[in-house]
Amino acid sequence: MPSTTASDLEFVVRTIARTAVDNEREFGELDAVVGDGDFGYSLARGFEIVLADWDSLDRGSPSAFLKKVALVISKRVGGTSGPLWGTAFLRAAGAVNDRSELNGEDAVAMLRAAAEGIKVRGKSDLGDKTLLDALIPMTDALENALANERKSGEGPAAGPAGLARVAASAARTAAEATTPMIARRGRPSYTGERSIGSPDAGAMAVAIMAERVADEWAVRT
Repeated sequence: MPSTTASDLEFVVRTIARTAVDNEREFGELDAVVGDGDFGYSLARGFEIVLADWDSLDRGSPSAFLKKVALVISKRVGGTSGPLWGTAFLRAAGAVNDRSELNGEDAVAMLRAAAEGIKVRGKSDLGDKTLLDALIPMTDALENALANERKSGEGPAAGPAGLARVAASAARTAAEATTPMIARRGRPSYTGERSIGSPDAGAMAVAIMAERVADEWAVRT
């Protein structure tokens, strides 16, 4: 099974943070279609602090690192995004609480825990037109790819970079599939059928972040 390390986790989180900052306008425009348009701004401001504090973040363990990121996001990201994204990182930290090194199964466990945390905090689930509609299928695809590698020992998704690409592809497909859905949670749900015809901003953010992780992992040295 492909192994990963604490440094790989830092690479992923840093890439997510940079993507949130770099795509502030795009994420805001996606949200403005049926929301209040502050999603991009809120996310960017929180992850800016993560990047600014990067060198001082606790690196005693993967869990400690994720808990610190969760704390920053919970305090600095406004609106509903702060509690949801903060909870996601906090639950991910709990999933690897006793781990000093990580592997592919840990990655799946962190994503599963993050999704479950979001479900509880946001009172939402798959099909409600939220970021879960990209996060859960992405996690399923990653888990399936790992299972296939265990069986064959080889395959097009071999290695972390290939697995990252599998996850990104699944996230993009799932995010775009939210377009015909009607929003059932969050501010977009207030618009009723007007929410049909545009993808969910949170789901698209997950896809764009996953794609950047895959792109940059492919050229890591």
